[in-house]
Amino acid sequence: MGDFQTKLEKFWRVFYWQNGYSRVAAGLKNTLVIAVLGLSIGILAGTLIAAIEVFPGKRTLARALKRLARFYVALFRGTPIVVQLLVTYYVILPLMAVNLSPISVCVLVFGLNSGAYVSEIMRSGILSVDPGQMEAGRAVGLSYRKTMMEIVVPQAVKNILPTLGNEFIVLIKETSVVSFVGALDLYVAFSYIGNNNYEFMVPYLVMALIYILLVAAITGLVQLMERSLRKSDRSHQTM
Repeated sequence: MGDFQTKLEKFWRVFYWQNGYSRVAAGLKNTLVIAVLGLSIGILAGTLIAAIEVFPGKRTLARALKRLARFYVALFRGTPIVVQLLVTYYVILPLMAVNLSPISVCVLVFGLNSGAYVSEIMRSGILSVDPGQMEAGRAVGLSYRKTMMEIVVPQAVKNILPTLGNEFIVLIKETSVVSFVGALDLYVAFSYIGNNNYEFMVPYLVMALIYILLVAAITGLVQLMERSLRKSDRSHQTM
């Protein structure tokens, strides 16, 4: 017990008196920014890819777009996120003479990676919607794109909301690799505290606790949204 108290005092000395908390706050902010913006990009890219994959057209352009979509999904699902980060930051961007901050690169790569997974989630959600919804939209004169975006996709999102929540949780946890391109996240912040007092047990335990609290908060938010949607559906049915 005394040994653990000593470790706790060392942690507190660096965390509070040496402003380690400011690094933790910055790391937490970056973690949330990367995950939130990454998921936003992933939802946009994934929805577009899913719409392409379920498009019934058989013209040359439609087939080419479907092949491109499948290649995109295979590429980002078939390689680890850390490899995608390293190749993008140290190979692709320098070859293109593009200079982006580490956080911007992380948002881009996490967004593209998430898009590959969200596309499969969204595709299953779209296929779970009654085909009659698409037929009804087309029957009243709406285009395929408008029917998909205004009628089918909103219903699909309701069906896949828990899975999207899981994708957000995965992104939160995967941000622990952004230090490979020099970005400050929770792992880097707590490693700084450990390196300054030569004691890593308490910093890493606190880091694990923060991740658990983040996941619990996201899970609770998703459950709240699900209940709200169910109430909305019941009120529409009673009307």
